[in-house]
Amino acid sequence: MSSFKMRWLLSILRSRRSRVVILALVIVFVLINILAYIHARAMTHFDAGTSRTSSPESLTFSAKARVLVTGIDNPRPENEATPEAVGLPFTVHHVQGDNGAVLEAWHIPHPDASGLVLMFHGYAACKASLLKEADAFHDLGYSVFIVDFRGSGGSSGDETTLGIREADDVARVWEYSRRTWKNERTILYGQSMGSVAILRALALHEEMNPTAVLLECPFDSLRSTVANRFTAMGLPSFPDADLLLFWGSIQMGFNGYRHRPVEYARSVDSPVLLMHGAKDARVSRDQADAIFHNLPGVKCFHLFDDAGHESYLSVAPNEWKKTITKFLDQCP
Repeated sequence: MSSFKMRWLLSILRSRRSRVVILALVIVFVLINILAYIHARAMTHFDAGTSRTSSPESLTFSAKARVLVTGIDNPRPENEATPEAVGLPFTVHHVQGDNGAVLEAWHIPHPDASGLVLMFHGYAACKASLLKEADAFHDLGYSVFIVDFRGSGGSSGDETTLGIREADDVARVWEYSRRTWKNERTILYGQSMGSVAILRALALHEEMNPTAVLLECPFDSLRSTVANRFTAMGLPSFPDADLLLFWGSIQMGFNGYRHRPVEYARSVDSPVLLMHGAKDARVSRDQADAIFHNLPGVKCFHLFDDAGHESYLSVAPNEWKKTITKFLDQCP
C-alpha cells in the first residue's frame, strides 16, 4: 500500500475516532446535566407517599447508586404530634405569607412569660420536630410560637427553597407576632435552614429588631452545603454541586450562588448566640466561624463537642439549657 493511501486511511480513522470521542463527551455531558436537574428537583420539591432517603453517610453502595440516578426521596413533612404530646396547651394560628402562602403555627403560652420565642425548623422538617425545644423554652419561662415553613406540615405548598423564600415566612411571622403580642420581648430561634432563613430575613428587613437571635448550625452558603452532601456520598463536589445549584436556580427562579448566609450575617445588629456541633458533617467549623466573624454586634459562640448536624438539646440537654439561659439573661 502506498504511503499516500496509508496516510489517507489513518486520517479517516483519526477523524472517526475524534467524532466518537466528541459524541461520547456530549452524551456524558447531557446525562450529567439530566441527573443534576433530577437531583435539584428532588431537593426542592416534596412528594407524597414516599419514604425519606436516609442520610448519605448511612447509605449502602447500592443505595447510593440508586440515589445518584433517581435523586433523593423527599416526602412532604407532616406533623405527627402536637404540643399535647409534651403536656402543653396550645392554639393554632394561621399567618398570611407572600404569594398566597398560608403558614400554620402553634402558640404555647406561659402564664408568667419572660418573652416569646419564634421557632423555625430545618430542611425537610416541620414544627413538630421542635417540640422538645419548645418544651425546654417553656420550662425556662418563655411562651413559644412554632412555625411550619411553606411546603411543610400544616402550611400550604409542596416546595422548599432552603431558606430563600423561607426568609419571607420569617418576616411575615415577625409582623404577625408584633401585632398579636405587642409588648412581648421577642426572640428568634432556628435550626439549620431555619437559622439561615432568620439571617436572610434580618438582612432584608431592617424593621426586624428581636431581643436576641439563637442559631443552630446555619450553613455559610448554599453552594457549600450542597457540596458537603456530595462529599458525604463519597463523590467530588465539582462539577456536581455547581450543576445541581445551576438547575435548581433555573427551576425555582432564583440565583442560588447568591444565597450566602455568611454575607447576611453582616447586617444582623441584634445579639446572636451561634451554636455549632463539632462533629457536623454538613457545616464545617470554618464555615461556622466565618458566619460568627461577620456578625457585627453582641455575639457568643458555643461548640457542642459531641453533636453533629442535629438537635443539640437531644445530645446535651443540660449544656443546651445552661448556654441559652446564660445568653438570654444578658439580653435586656
